[in-house]
Amino acid sequence: MKTAVYPGSFDPITNGHVNIIERAARLFERLIVAVADNTTKSSLFTAEERIDLIRRSVRARNVAVERAPGLTVDFVRRSGARVIVRGIRSGQDFELELAVAWNNRRLAPTIETLFLLADDSVAHIKSSIVKEIARNGGDVSSLVPPVVNARLRERLKSPAPRRRRR
Repeated sequence: MKTAVYPGSFDPITNGHVNIIERAARLFERLIVAVADNTTKSSLFTAEERIDLIRRSVRARNVAVERAPGLTVDFVRRSGARVIVRGIRSGQDFELELAVAWNNRRLAPTIETLFLLADDSVAHIKSSIVKEIARNGGDVSSLVPPVVNARLRERLKSPAPRRRRR
């Protein structure tokens, strides 16, 4: 397998996304992280900012990061890939992703979807939860790459995060 595409909004990229990216990069000669505009959500970061954060967060050398407006299958076709990579954290994720995969197959029968299970150490991380914690001054440093943590604090004008007392 040569090229695969890992699409998402990545608003922001989390350690869970990085885990999937780095593992998928070991399976393919080239992995394109496709930064989509999710029209059902309002984004905290622009597409250009998300692309920059991803590039600064991922170490694998065979990973490219590109903006991907429109349908994912159209982007995959243009990129020359034949595989879409999706990360699965839970059964709920699987149900949603399965429906998306079936619809993608109807639109583009030659494109396959590969599901990668999230490592259990990052399966609880979700971008929307990260943003909510950060908006309320919580510590997200264990959930996101350091560059993302700093950018979240800057964007949300948060003081240094409060850590829970034990």
